[in-house]
Parts: sequence; structure tokens; C-alpha cells
Amino acid sequence: MGQPLHPVVIGVGQCTYRDTDPGRTPIDAMVDSARLALADADCHGLLQSIDCLVTVPFLARQVPELAAMFPTTAGSGVAEALGIEPATLLTSDFGGNLPQWFINRCADDLVRGEVNAVLVSGGELMATLFAGLRNGADLSAWQQGGTRESSDLGSGREPCLPSEHAHGLFEPINTYPLFQSALRHAHGWTEREQAGRLGGLVSRMSQVAASNPLAWKQDPLSVEAVLSTEAGNRMITSPYTRAMNAILAVDMSASVILTTDAHARSLGVPPERMVYLQAGAEANDVWHTSERVDFYRSPALSGCFSQVLDMADISIGDVERFDLYSCFPSAVEVACDALGMAADDPRGVTVTGGLMRFGGPGNNYSLHAIARMVDLLRDSRGRCGLVSANGGYLTKHAVGLYGRSAPSVPWLERDRDSVQRSVDALAHPTLNAHPHSGRLVVEAHAVPFKDGMPARGIVVGRLDDGRRCLAHAVDEAACDTLLHNDCIGREGRVVPDEPVNRFRFT
Repeated sequence: MGQPLHPVVIGVGQCTYRDTDPGRTPIDAMVDSARLALADADCHGLLQSIDCLVTVPFLARQVPELAAMFPTTAGSGVAEALGIEPATLLTSDFGGNLPQWFINRCADDLVRGEVNAVLVSGGELMATLFAGLRNGADLSAWQQGGTRESSDLGSGREPCLPSEHAHGLFEPINTYPLFQSALRHAHGWTEREQAGRLGGLVSRMSQVAASNPLAWKQDPLSVEAVLSTEAGNRMITSPYTRAMNAILAVDMSASVILTTDAHARSLGVPPERMVYLQAGAEANDVWHTSERVDFYRSPALSGCFSQVLDMADISIGDVERFDLYSCFPSAVEVACDALGMAADDPRGVTVTGGLMRFGGPGNNYSLHAIARMVDLLRDSRGRCGLVSANGGYLTKHAVGLYGRSAPSVPWLERDRDSVQRSVDALAHPTLNAHPHSGRLVVEAHAVPFKDGMPARGIVVGRLDDGRRCLAHAVDEAACDTLLHNDCIGREGRVVPDEPVNRFRFT
């Protein structure tokens, strides 16, 4: 019996465009990074051995008004530009988890011998898109794709319940601050302590971005600059200033090529170019945000971290580099808690600078993180690095562990569904979208701003019957209380209304 096969990354490529050229299409950008990845592999015959091409879906296709501007056949468009005809074309619906999720899934196919080599590619030109929409630039060429549809692996499931949508939880800028309020309460931080943590986290990430030539924002920020609401750094949803939000208006692409170690050797890939996918895991938390067990933890992410460490037979202390998904600070803090590491761990929480400084290119950020991790592992003698990817509202998770050496445990010897089964078995509350008037105990809260002033309070709470309820606080006194206090555990009164329920403190 032959040696077990192991998945390896053999080529990575990234592009950052700063010229907002409307003549460059997202497919052009993906082809650019794919060619860089092919050159990076430094071998002959690789291009024609790629028999699976995966495209990370464009973020704007989730917006009905913009979807028609983007092709549904991006995968074959990339393939035709490269001059290949892969038998398998794959894509999905939405989520920042997708780059790592795709890689884990394709690793299964590679090790089973179902495919030889996989190209995963994604590109977002959101800076050009926004500029073009403002100035009326001709973006019609963006609609042009290839001749074949990709197989869509997405679930098609709606990310939000109607009541969540009505109360503003469809916007991540509101949902992640809700998680932050729960984290503050769980850890017992004062308002000042929390501000210091948030400012310190983003400041440290900005230092990493400053040393990354591909980062969108390369100016390091002090703690004070992160927290200040001057110089355009307005409050978005308290406690998050603009600097604490992912930067969507970027033009970037990334591509990663993976195969097995045996196929890589047959192609003549130099050993020093191979980085092993030593372990991988993926799982979803309770799908709807309002029905989570609580708002400061992620059972799915905790389970994924445990699974990859067990699979690789290492501890968290053996991991030398991390890129934890960083759309907002609460995503990083939840991940750190799940790992049992401090947010200011000297190993750092990002290798790119994170979505708040490197940039948040739609669903594709983590492909950049993986590419950067591969480059860093090649250039050092570091043992391994961990990448976590998150989609939705801390909903969908995928984790990969990368290293210079083959893992001791064969890739296929993992129960890929075990984490999901454990999450699905958790008891959790359900949402009552239309409650009777009555008592509501606050479990999470956030205050969105408009024109520099609090616009309303968003409250998630528990009713007397144990079900959850969403409501808005609109009076100035309630908003001020929510803005400056840890209100979790406090009681108020909910009054049903349309389109949103109303909340006030009692």
C-alpha cells in the first residue's frame, strides 16, 4: 500500500490595485492573481493539470440592485482566459468562510484521488465599483463571463429571519457590536477598559498592515487615533468607530493552487515551495443570530479549533502564526477566547493586517490570509500557522492549519461532521417576533449612529417565556443608558409594533 496523500499549497498570488480602473473587470483581476500563483509554483505542466477551478462569489451579487452587473459564469471566464478546461467548476452563495471552506473540501477530493490540482480564485473591485456608481463610469464589461456555469455548493438559506432584518441585524455593522456588548459583560470590562482593548487591538493590527505592501491602509494607528471620532473616524455603531470596521472599498484579488504532495513532486515542485494543509475543520453556529445560545461565544468555532489541533496532534502553544477573521473586533475576541489566548498575544492575531486595515475584499479576504500565511511559512522555519474564516454573523466557520511538514495524521482520518453534530445538539432559545407587551431582560445591545448622534438602540432580550425578542429603543434617555453602560441583565418593557418592537427601561 502506498504512502497516504497529503494536501499541499504550491502556488499563491495576490494583487492590490490602487488606480480604480473601470476597464479592469473582476475576472481580469482573478486571472492576474492566478497567473502569479502559477508562476509562484515554479514548475512545468501545472496549468494543464488543473482539473478543478473554484471561484469565490462576488460580494455584490448578494445585492439585488447590483447582481446583474456581475457574471454567473466567472469560473469558466477565468478558465478560458487561462486557456484551460477543468472538468469541475465550483462556487457558492456567500460568506467570508468560503476560501478556507473550499480548500478543506477540495483537499478531501484531492486526497481521494478525484482531482489532481485545484485553483481557488477570488477578486473584488469594490473601490472601482463604488467610484463607478458615483461618476457613471461604464462597467458593462464586468458582466462578461465564460460559457459554462459553475456548480453552486451554497445552501441557499436566508441569513436572517424577517424580524432580524426589520430590526437591523442584517447589517454586520449592527450585529457585531451586539456581540461586543455581550463580551464586555462576560469579561466584566468597564467602558474604559473595553475602549482600551479595542483601540489596542486595531492599533496592533495596523502595525502589521504597515509592513505589508499589499495592505490597503498602510498608515499605523495609535490607540488614540482608533478611538477618536475626529478626522473622519466617525462612530458607526457604538462602540465601533470607522477604524474598527472592515474596509469594503478595496480592489484586490487572490489565488491559491493546491494539490497532493505526490502530484507536486511529479510536477517537479521544489520541496521548499510546498506548504501542507495539516488539518482543517468547518461548522456553523446556530444559524439565526437571535437564536444563539449566547452572544459572546462560538461553539462552532471552538469545536473547529479543537478539531484541527487534535488532528495535527499539537497544542495551541505550538502554533506560531495566526490570522483570525477580523471584520470587527468582536470576531477576533470571540476567536481568541475560543483558542484560550489573549488578544494581545505576542504572536499576533493577523498576518495581513486584518480586514480593518489590510482590507475586506468581500467574501475573499481569507484567501489573502492563506496566501500570506503560505509566503511567511516558506520564508521562515516556523512550524505552523492557523487561519480562521467567518461568514455571516459569526455564523459559518472554517479553519485551516498550515505547516512546512506533512502531518502525522492522514488527512482523511477526520470526522468532518463531528463539530456540527455537537452544535446541532445544543439547546437554544427561539425568537418571538411578535411578543405581547411585557418584561424583557436585556442580553445584548448596540447603538447605531447617524450624523454623529445616536439614532436608536437595538436590544436583544429574553421574554418571561424564555423566548428571545428584538426591539428598538428610540427615546434619548434609553439610548444614552445603552451607550454608556453595561445593560445586560437589566429589565425593561417591550411593546409590540410594526415594523419593529419598542423597548424602554423600567
